[in-house]
Order: sequence, then structure tokens, then C-alpha cells
Amino acid sequence: MKVSPAKKRFQITNKATIIVLFVLILAGGVVRSTGSGMGCPDWPKCFDQYVPPTSVTQIPKDYKDKYVAKRVLKNKRFAHTLDIFGYTDLALRIRNDKSILLPEEFNAAQTWTEYINRLIGALSGFLLILTAVYSFAYFQQKKRIVMASIFNVLLVGFQAWLGAIVVSTNLVAGIVTAHMIIALVIVALCIYTYHEALITQNSEKVEAKPIATFMSVLVLVLSVVQIAFGTGVREKIDAISGKLQGQARGRWVNDAGVIFYNHRDLALFVLFANVILYALIRRGFSRHSVQQQLMSFTFLIIMLQIVSGIVLSYRGLPPYAQAVHIILASLVFGAQFYLMLNLNRSAKVWGNN
Repeated sequence: MKVSPAKKRFQITNKATIIVLFVLILAGGVVRSTGSGMGCPDWPKCFDQYVPPTSVTQIPKDYKDKYVAKRVLKNKRFAHTLDIFGYTDLALRIRNDKSILLPEEFNAAQTWTEYINRLIGALSGFLLILTAVYSFAYFQQKKRIVMASIFNVLLVGFQAWLGAIVVSTNLVAGIVTAHMIIALVIVALCIYTYHEALITQNSEKVEAKPIATFMSVLVLVLSVVQIAFGTGVREKIDAISGKLQGQARGRWVNDAGVIFYNHRDLALFVLFANVILYALIRRGFSRHSVQQQLMSFTFLIIMLQIVSGIVLSYRGLPPYAQAVHIILASLVFGAQFYLMLNLNRSAKVWGNN
């Protein structure tokens, strides 16, 4: 089926957006693992500049007092919002967090690491807006592509606001996890609209038993829970690192406690569930099918993720392994979600036969 230039433009832009979003997740992982999250104390500017400084001589002498005062005011407003929605415990933690009163020392490397992360974020936001505009090529044929694309723009706006809160609250536990989960939702919506656009031009029928679809949903849910546990582990380790003033890295993993062991044990369950799904895909699809290629890719990334997890556990959490671990988890999620969409379509075809 011939694709119109407008639809092709949407598909190319959508695919580019997905790639940039994964790059953004990697950049966020680098920021987190290098402790650069507070490299820019304000948002959206950095030290009140569009191009951040490279030397302490380029920033105002009173910048510490200025940004601490702004942070305190912003946190009071956010805590009030949390009270309205019933999150009183989290609001209380933010109000009583004395760490926000401690200004960050200027570090040019951390400042530019965070700044590059923000530039990639701005690029992804621009591409999401462009994707939403181009999605109107499908307005008559599939309005849900348009609706999902527009909703994603609104969601990325919320994500940008939440990113500002993450900075303001000094990476408070819970907010960081929410920030990561919303990032995955944004990726999933982009993958969904891309998939929906492709199947409008592909009438080929592919059969798959619903059990494979059920397993794909199960492994996807397990992966999301695993990512949430992993973010929780990182939050716990951040707290431990703060208490130990960044020293004794070898103790951090052991001191993380139950949440680390839950994360580790669930990894084995995720692997086992994916082995079952892999067997179902092998039996139901040809070697060159999209479904089997996605499953093979997923399995490879899972094995690499396990290796990076072992490195993290036994090498004192090296920053490069942290960033790799985060991006691999995100790639697994993306591949599993796309596989689920393909299997769901196949299961519907099977059920209609």
C-alpha cells in the first residue's frame, strides 16, 4: 500500500522521536550516576543563563542564597499541591528536608552534563510537538493516533514541570521514580502511534495464540515493576551515599537492604518469564518474523542488563554501569511493549478466524 508524503513524514518524525527519547533516558542516567542532577540549580535556565558558565567567576557571588530562596519557595508551593491531593507524608518530608537549604558548589563538569541533558530534553519536546502536528495526516483514518500524539505533548509538558520539581526537591525519593515511569509512558505512547501508523498500510494477517499475548503483557508488567524497584534501589543508595559522604562505595549495595534483594530476585523471575515467552514465539512465528526478531533482541538486552547488574553489585556501583543499566532496562521495556502490540494484533486476527 502506497503511503502519502504526509503519513511518511509522520512515521519518520515519530521514529526519530523514539530514538531521541531513548538517548534522553541515557543522558538522564549519566546525570544521575555522576551526581549532576543539581549541576544547574535553577530551571529552565542554568545559573540564570541560557548557556551555562564554565568557571565560578562567571556566576553571581550571591548565587547560593538566591537559588536556595527560590528552591524553598517552589517546594512550599509543591508541598501545598501534594496536601491538596492527599500526599501529606511526602509533603511533610519536603517541608522538613533540610538538605535543600544547603547550596550546591559549582562544578563545571556537572553543570554541563545536566545542561546537555536539558538540551536533549528540549529536542525531544520539539520532536513530540512536530509528531503531534504531523499526526493529523491520520485524522480521517485513525483519530486515536492524533489523540495519543496530542496527549503525549501534554504529558511531556507535565514531565518538564516534574523535572523542575526533581531539581527543586534535591532529587527526593518518590519524585524521581515517578519521573522515570512517566518517561516510559511517553516512550510507550510514541511506540504505540508508530505501530498504529504502520498497520494502517499493512493488511497482512499474522496468527498468534492469545497465550503468547498474555505472556507478553505479563513480562511487560514485570519489567515495569522491576524498573520501579531499580529506581527505588537507587533512591535508597543515594540516601546511604549521603550519610557516608560518598565514601565506602562497597557498602552501599549491602546497606540498601530488602528493596535491593527484591530487585535482584525479581530479575530472575523476569528472565524465567521471558524464556517462556521466547519459547512461545519460536513455536508460533518464523525466524524472520518481526515478533521473533523483537524477542531475540529483548533476550539479548536482558542478558546484557543482568551483566551490568552484576557489575553494579560487585564493583561498587561504577557510574558507567549505572547509566548502561538504566538504558538497557528502557530498551527492554520498549521492545517488550512493541512486541505486545504486534502480538495483540495477531491474537485478534487468530480470534476472528
